[in-house]
Amino acid sequence: VQLQASGGGLVHPGGSLRLSCEVSGRTISSSTVGWFRLAPGKGRQFVAAIRGSGRITNFANSVKHRFAISSDNARNTVYLQMNSLKAEDAAIYYCAVSGLQLITSQMGTERNYDYWGKGTLVTVSS
Repeated sequence: VQLQASGGGLVHPGGSLRLSCEVSGRTISSSTVGWFRLAPGKGRQFVAAIRGSGRITNFANSVKHRFAISSDNARNTVYLQMNSLKAEDAAIYYCAVSGLQLITSQMGTERNYDYWGKGTLVTVSS
């Protein structure tokens, strides 16, 4: 199983970015895909997750109403649309996949995910 995260870059505060996570070796429609981020001086934090079947999603409070998560089963890819970006959103963003259909209370726990991709860097600066 491999995950390829992309779409990071430099954006001004208030701007938007869309991250992509292409998954190979596991069908996302029967999995849970999550996004986490790691900022300097902080532990890795849960951002958002989507469960393929039923389209169940979950978001960290810090990004709720600003970020959206979606999936394209034909491309086996999950997207994280990030709007109204703030300086505190700057981090390396990682995607991860679980072979389980996680419930929302499980989605924010790293150990529930089996495979991780290399991160993509998001910089928010004026």
